[in-house]
Amino acid sequence: MPLLSRYADHLDGLKRIARLRSLNPRTGLDFASNDYLALADSDALRDAARAALERGVPTGSGGSRLLRGNHPEHATLEAEAATLFGAQAALFFGSGFAANAALLATLPQTGDHIFHDALIHASSHDGMRLARCAATGFAHNDPDAADRAIAAWRRDGGTGTPWIAVESLYSMDGDRAPLTDLLAVARRHEAMLAIDEAHAGGVFGPRGTGLAAGLAGEERVVRLVTLGKAYGCEGALLLLPAVLRDMLVNRARGFIFSTAPSPLMAAVARASLALVAGGDAMRAELTELVAYAGERLEPLGAVASGSSILPLILGEDARAMAVAEALQRRGFDVRGIRPPTVPAGTARLRIAVTRNIDRAAIDALADALKESMA
Repeated sequence: MPLLSRYADHLDGLKRIARLRSLNPRTGLDFASNDYLALADSDALRDAARAALERGVPTGSGGSRLLRGNHPEHATLEAEAATLFGAQAALFFGSGFAANAALLATLPQTGDHIFHDALIHASSHDGMRLARCAATGFAHNDPDAADRAIAAWRRDGGTGTPWIAVESLYSMDGDRAPLTDLLAVARRHEAMLAIDEAHAGGVFGPRGTGLAAGLAGEERVVRLVTLGKAYGCEGALLLLPAVLRDMLVNRARGFIFSTAPSPLMAAVARASLALVAGGDAMRAELTELVAYAGERLEPLGAVASGSSILPLILGEDARAMAVAEALQRRGFDVRGIRPPTVPAGTARLRIAVTRNIDRAAIDALADALKESMA
């Protein structure tokens, strides 16, 4: 057997069931990105990067934060973020994936137990695989199911701390978690609540501080805000009690043994946090576009979720990809999403609404979608 044939066979199998992934260029009108506020290619952040370079901020860190890689821009970003989000402390990671994985791999201890929403992100699953304790899923957005799962674990002898892991807004359906009810469950069971705000940070809440903004200051809450979506740059911030930040600095392998994020990106992130905090007009414009997209696309089968994410479930993998490709040929960057990213039988178009498009683009997409699905 040739050395690499098993990999080729695996890829051939994915191709036969219409699940082979490939890297495709971004072309056409943006209905695919998470650049919700249209900041990724903005003059404002480009100017912030230029100004940081001019004042001598380096492009690379040169080492981990615990070696020589700890630049003042990192610390200043973390201090400003903690103040903005009402947290005791913040810790900057190179990506949301790295932050999520480090959080769940490090903070739950031996004897604890992680209870996670059934649709939690892949990064959380990777963190749970490395965790010192077991994990159990509960039905999506169902606080009662979480409550029952924790109670059953206690009855079976569980004595540690329960950790509840959820997203505040889910990236494939655009639906929101019942955070107030989940916090009540956490309080009832003396649990910690970890909330991934990846798709809500910058877009919702006062000054864009997310759907979990009302939980700021809760000792039992850890929040994750990614900077590569609405904030238009790169990296992620964990917002948490100071003692948990220190625990991550001392025990999170993904933090300790990784080269620190670019100080230049930390400087750009600082500018973005300030820009987004004062960006009520941007959020209002996005809200109007989301509402209009819902009006135009819901009659065609899309779910008007109230967020920038409007899924259109087509069921079969091949059909989802065929419709996506037809739209791409007509100049619309719409991507098909297949299992295992979404549950079997729910292959879909993930239509994202950002400030990179306008009403005319939404009208054109609606017309093209109607014809492509005929």
